[in-house]
Amino acid sequence: MLGSFYFFVVLFYKLDFLGASTKDASDSAEMWMHDMNIADMGKVLSSDSRVRILSALMGGQALPASELAFRAGVSNQTASEHLQMLEAASLISGRRCGRHRYYELKDPSVAQLLESFSVVFSAVEERSNAKVPERLRLGRFCYDHLAGRLGVALTRSMVASGALEVVERAYVVPSGSHPFFVNLGIDVDAVAKRRRHLAPQCIDWSERLPHLAGALGATVADRFLERGWITRCKDDRSVALTEIGKRTLSSDFDVGLDHDHRSAAGCHVG
Repeated sequence: MLGSFYFFVVLFYKLDFLGASTKDASDSAEMWMHDMNIADMGKVLSSDSRVRILSALMGGQALPASELAFRAGVSNQTASEHLQMLEAASLISGRRCGRHRYYELKDPSVAQLLESFSVVFSAVEERSNAKVPERLRLGRFCYDHLAGRLGVALTRSMVASGALEVVERAYVVPSGSHPFFVNLGIDVDAVAKRRRHLAPQCIDWSERLPHLAGALGATVADRFLERGWITRCKDDRSVALTEIGKRTLSSDFDVGLDHDHRSAAGCHVG
């Protein structure tokens, strides 16, 4: 049941139904439409185990097949079958490293599409009283950029300070010399030369509000990690704010979050 609905959401997303101006996601959807018919894509995404594998890869890290089998709650052999199907559908890619084969999402546009699917399904989950860990709502990686309350609040701060402007449901950077970028040591011109969109909006599935994605969103997230303001959680794609991170968000970015060590309970830092 979920599989067919997933694919129809891709079609609606291509028509801007979800209101996000993410050309990467639209291009990716169009590619899949040429490569696969609706029934085929529905079959690929109809398995809860395959959806759990994709969810595990939404953190932007390459994971070994054995770890993905554990996350999906299936045997290694069953996981291998699921991974082959997802790879054939161009949703993930695999590479061998030593004795192990690692998998990751094919590209950022896949993550943007999956995040958009979650916007739709979050309403269904709430009606069915499904419980999402609070730490994921507080802060998480959406592939390679920050999401959740943390990502949305940081994006709002960037807009309020003038570091970003909203133009036709996308973000633009008025000046690369804005103090936000200077203080983080971000060369916006260099980031803009990467082969992906600079600052698209990504609709946050838990907040149902946009957060910064693209090359600039990934660079900001990298800086937060490098400076020790956030730490990745080992068991899922959530992040925890460190003490210095909480102080910095409040003093430098005017962002206050109820995100303390108790909020990140269950987050094992790896």
